Amino acid sequence: MSEFTTTRVCPDCEGYRLKKESLHFRIADKHIGQLAMLDITSLGEWFADLEERLDERQNAIAREVLKEIRKRIGFLLAIGLDYLSLNRPLRTLSGGEAQRIRLATQIGTQLVGVLYILDEPSIGLHQRDNAKLIRALQDLRDLGNSVLVVEHDKDMMLSSDFLVDIGPGAGRHGGQIVAIGTPQEVLAQGSVTASFLSGKRSIPVPEKRRKGSGEFVRIKGASGHNLKKVNVDFPLGTMICVTGVSGSGKSTLIHETLYPLLNQYFYKSKKSPLPYKSVSGLEHLDKVIEVDQSPIGRTPRSNPATYTGVFTDIRALFTDLPEAKIRGYKPGRFSFNVKGGRCEDCEGAGMKLVEMDFLPDVHIPCETCKGKRYNRETLEVRFKGKSIADVLDMTVEQAVEFFENQPKILRKIQTLLEVGLGYITLGQHATTLSGGEAQRVKLATELSKKDTGKTFYILDEPTTGLHFKDIEHLLAVLNKLVDKGNTVLIIEHDLDIIKVCDYLIDIGPEGGRGGGTVVATGTPEQLVKVKESHTAKFLKKELG
Repeated sequence: MSEFTTTRVCPDCEGYRLKKESLHFRIADKHIGQLAMLDITSLGEWFADLEERLDERQNAIAREVLKEIRKRIGFLLAIGLDYLSLNRPLRTLSGGEAQRIRLATQIGTQLVGVLYILDEPSIGLHQRDNAKLIRALQDLRDLGNSVLVVEHDKDMMLSSDFLVDIGPGAGRHGGQIVAIGTPQEVLAQGSVTASFLSGKRSIPVPEKRRKGSGEFVRIKGASGHNLKKVNVDFPLGTMICVTGVSGSGKSTLIHETLYPLLNQYFYKSKKSPLPYKSVSGLEHLDKVIEVDQSPIGRTPRSNPATYTGVFTDIRALFTDLPEAKIRGYKPGRFSFNVKGGRCEDCEGAGMKLVEMDFLPDVHIPCETCKGKRYNRETLEVRFKGKSIADVLDMTVEQAVEFFENQPKILRKIQTLLEVGLGYITLGQHATTLSGGEAQRVKLATELSKKDTGKTFYILDEPTTGLHFKDIEHLLAVLNKLVDKGNTVLIIEHDLDIIKVCDYLIDIGPEGGRGGGTVVATGTPEQLVKVKESHTAKFLKKELG
């Protein structure tokens, strides 16, 4: 239903969330609603010299409270969340932002002897703010705690005291400790990770940038949230990267202005874009696709085979087998979503849901079919000695060999292999795929379609959860899409992606109210010459 609803500011409280009576109480001319709407930087400045604006009695009451408030604001500033406001709804925060807020809470408790486990805390963080996050984690360690971080960020790895490198590959090719020790010791052990960290291997800068088709999508006067009436050109037929520090206005420009605008134009969607003056150049495109990291399905029934559509072709192949024709089986017999061929005990899920009252629900393999999803009769139909359940249990690599003489099926499975997902099984439950894996399944689905070369793809932080080697795979896929004439737009902080893009749009210079302007546009080589750009300082090292 959320697709058909829009969010509006409440006319009674004007977005302050409190009734009028509560807003009559003011301190230094501001009520609590106004303070909650300030970003953390402005809030810190307002509290900095508050005593001077209070009388003696108020100061006596406020002294201890102010000390606590300033301490907590200080923690939020220390981990690079200066652009957030206190009344920002939690559901609008990225995973990395929510994690860093919890981290600020932990620093404030000053506990000792605790083991902290963090998963990719650098998500959505600009290189400039990375140092702040690393310092915050080192402060936790120095208090006498242990901090364990699962991370792909180069700076984080090199700043750690001890590294554990697991691999060498993914899925069945992994599961071993490849290297272990201090960063220096790991670098000497020569693993794939070590070769990227030491600079022996790197993602090369392209020799020449694409010029594009010469057409543009042009937005003028975008003024949503903190955007200051910006005018932006998006050159079509290129790989565009939108950069800038956290909270500078990248998502506002792309997700809340450009994407809804394109969506309305092509699909008549209900969601309205944030305010803008005019747009031109839409006639040069025929569709827009957002490839995000949301799950490809929320139940164990969804899997890469059903999402990419290859399962329909596999079922058709099994239906055409002599054994299936003798028995009069139709394609529905080989579907685990309809009655007939599936195991009725688990209704084709292969798993049973055990509801735990106060704990997360648990999925356990079905005792009747032992996780195979089908009944005995269906499993008796075999292609090259394999039943339909055996096919779902194959990894993508095995399936490519198995279906080498079935061009229709092979084309779709081959693209899963090309995006670096050779290790996942065709029937792997969607709930067990990471965000990065789900995103690459979506990309593979797009790649396997016959396209017109006029598609506009939007990706937000596609490198989340990806190793350097996976980024190579991802770039190969994205380059294929652009080489066909499509346009790929990426919001990204990862320098390996930024340096290979054809055109950069840097938004900032700061986050929150200090952002919202276009600092620089052009090729990476042109961007590094712009002194005001924070991205330029870090990009300079990468371009050498």
